[in-house]
Amino acid sequence: MFSSKKKQISPSGIMVQDAVREFFVQLGEDPDRNGLKETPKRFEVAIKYLLGGYDRSLEKENKLFENLSSYNGIISLRNIDFFSLCEHHLLPFFGYVHIAYIPSPKHVLGISKLSRAVDIYARRLQDQETLGTQIAEALMKVGHARGAAVYIEGKHFCNIARGVEKKMSIMTTCVYKGEFEKSEEYRKQFMNIISSREIPS
Repeated sequence: MFSSKKKQISPSGIMVQDAVREFFVQLGEDPDRNGLKETPKRFEVAIKYLLGGYDRSLEKENKLFENLSSYNGIISLRNIDFFSLCEHHLLPFFGYVHIAYIPSPKHVLGISKLSRAVDIYARRLQDQETLGTQIAEALMKVGHARGAAVYIEGKHFCNIARGVEKKMSIMTTCVYKGEFEKSEEYRKQFMNIISSREIPS
């Protein structure tokens, strides 16, 4: 969760090239053949990028603006695309995050910070349930929101390419914090916002 006391990890020091070469050997492949010899290096670069959220925090990237109009309604941002790695199988899952929050009387978040919150937590080893909770808790703590709602639609390769192999399946999760957790009316408004969204092509 957002308040986890676990030691922060940096992917910048990850060294997996030798392990990838050994993996090819165990497959009976020649790690020095033309198509594979650069793959360990490329994989290491890719994994550092995909897990780059460990080197980032919303506290450092956040920007609050004065709530000049004393706005106290719902602010939402829909169709935030994300890509993450499932911590159970190290396979990708991806889709869209839809966020709503109720600002404090004093501050509102910069709109890009909602997308940054998604990117920061998605670029870590994740499961979808935890991802939504971390985003919502970050908005409450760092954004000083009075309430936060996070709805995620995800396609999971562990469900598409292995196991039951259901290629059209979409997993949905919804997290409410603060005023959204307390108020049925706010939850209804949020779900109306979600249901009326345009589906990205």
